[in-house]
Amino acid sequence: MRVTSGLLAVLCFLMAAALPAADWPRFRGPDGSGMSPETGINKDWKAKPPKELWKIALGDRGFAGPSVAAGKLFIMDHKGSEDVVRAVDVASGKDVWTFPYPDVAKDNYGFARATPTCDKGMLYTCSRLGVIHCLDAEKGTKVWMRDMRKEMRGKSGAWDYAGSVLIDGDRAVVVPGGSSGAVAVLDKATGKTIWQGGGDDEAGYSTPVAATIGGHKQYIIFTGVSVLGVDAARGGPPLWRSPWQTMYNVHAATPIVIGSTVFITSGYGSGCSLIGVSDGQAQTVWKSKEYKSHFNAPVLVGEHLYGIAGQADAGGDLTCLDPQTGKALWKQPGFEAGGVVVVDGAIIAVDGKGGDVVMAKLQPTAYQELGRIKPLGGRTWAPPIVADGKLFVKNTQALVCLDLK
Repeated sequence: MRVTSGLLAVLCFLMAAALPAADWPRFRGPDGSGMSPETGINKDWKAKPPKELWKIALGDRGFAGPSVAAGKLFIMDHKGSEDVVRAVDVASGKDVWTFPYPDVAKDNYGFARATPTCDKGMLYTCSRLGVIHCLDAEKGTKVWMRDMRKEMRGKSGAWDYAGSVLIDGDRAVVVPGGSSGAVAVLDKATGKTIWQGGGDDEAGYSTPVAATIGGHKQYIIFTGVSVLGVDAARGGPPLWRSPWQTMYNVHAATPIVIGSTVFITSGYGSGCSLIGVSDGQAQTVWKSKEYKSHFNAPVLVGEHLYGIAGQADAGGDLTCLDPQTGKALWKQPGFEAGGVVVVDGAIIAVDGKGGDVVMAKLQPTAYQELGRIKPLGGRTWAPPIVADGKLFVKNTQALVCLDLK
């Protein structure tokens, strides 16, 4: 029996070791939900805080988040008069390759804002000036490049472009904004335009979402002045559109599709709303100031939303919200405009002002803290990510890799 048990233990270990690492290949994770599929993480941060594995310095001073795929972390950086796409070995923290390209304009709250998107060995990036690159993710060589401002007559907001590239099958979806069409769909292999449409709104700062509502495949876009849906197959004018006004047109939080409704939120006192979509019409189900997120979208888990309702340079609450009513079930202050990730029955939330990283139990009944650390400190607006049993946190000057096991 002892021999059999020992062999079983070895087999279980080998099987666990053979399981593929859970990547985080795009903004908001594998399926764009903000949730990691990983399990078995350490949840006793008070007794066993996550250990730092490595840390890299960054010169970008911006708010672009990282992605992780096939053992590499991808992040957009800046040096001198160039943006620099970096591929970093997850195991060691050492650069595998770098890809520089010119960005000589004056910094505008730093430089990059968008998370690189990795798909089938290709990496897609969007610069704050609207330059889209497709790179070979293994070698760091350029496959194709497009300029949304010059080639698509794009119109961004005051803080440039921030939306990440959405890969949908064989397509790359971007949001140039402007009179030639707010949305552009490109062939992801060549960069050639398939269609450009969706009206003439200026671009917002959020990432597009692919969804099927009422049996109709569409791209949900949070522009500078509205939230809208565009036919995924052919483009054209919006299928539906719901105006939404925020000071400075800062619409940065990704829309959350809940059945045939769309949840949106923004800062500057605007609040949040649930938009019902039916038969090509959009109607406001409810509108509230209970939840106001300047940048980061919440995560939908079951029937509840978990996220930070916060404004940059002001207060913010980690909140559990009922999306059917717009009512908060609980709030915990002290988080400013940071982001969250959900993993293995826990919330990992970052205070955007001071950089505290907090683990809390994932539950709608009450806030229950499981521990907190401060790996970097300072302004931390990029949401944390989880991949390969590790937690990655980024502020304006550095990125740190922490062991979650």
